[in-house]
Amino acid sequence: MTAHASRQLARATARPEARLRLVCFPHAGGSAAFYRSWGQSLTEVEVHAVQYPGRADRFDEEPPHDLVRLATDIADAVEPLADLPLAFFGHSMGAPVALETARALQRRGIYIEHLFASGSRDAPLPTDRSVPEEDPDQLLKGLVELGGTDAEMAADPVFQEVVLPYLIADGRMFHSYDMAPEPLLRCPVTAIVGDQDDDADRRPWSALSTGPVQEVRVPGNHFYLIADPPYSLLREALSVSRPGAY
Repeated sequence: MTAHASRQLARATARPEARLRLVCFPHAGGSAAFYRSWGQSLTEVEVHAVQYPGRADRFDEEPPHDLVRLATDIADAVEPLADLPLAFFGHSMGAPVALETARALQRRGIYIEHLFASGSRDAPLPTDRSVPEEDPDQLLKGLVELGGTDAEMAADPVFQEVVLPYLIADGRMFHSYDMAPEPLLRCPVTAIVGDQDDDADRRPWSALSTGPVQEVRVPGNHFYLIADPPYSLLREALSVSRPGAY
């Protein structure tokens, strides 16, 4: 893996015996650290987390502005990992980034095994394309209400100085993203949504893949996976999609 690729992908735990790699895509304002513990818990697979530009060890880079271009860059980093089968997990904004990355890889003849669209419903795209909220106080309030950040951290001036610029940039990128209906994926898609999540991404997953698509409801809100990561669901789905893999 090149030095540039290593900045785009974080791997907390090496699994040389793994027969599948799971690539995880953070939400808007998120970083690879969100998935740091997953590599320790999902011992059957090797977990890699995407590090978007403009944060953590990529803080010296400009935040992303074009979601499809971002996905193409991620595909460049992920392609060397395709010596093993790949599955993608994207939460919230990370779900369409995972979709576009999978599409970019398909154009190169690389097909992923499964896409997990977390914090996303299988539903028609919303018609409202309004400008996203950029008032710092409202953004921070929204983060706390969604459950992704605790109130004490959100009130920290250092946190605000560091996080707000790329949170705003991610919001702009996501809301300017115009999803094309094709190319269709060829893998199973599992949409995972909290039963109390009124802020889930909406995407017509059933029309975006030729593979089977299902929506699974789990207890919790938009950030259900902080308290209860869907490890069992991932293990079951991946073993079903790849019989005898484990």
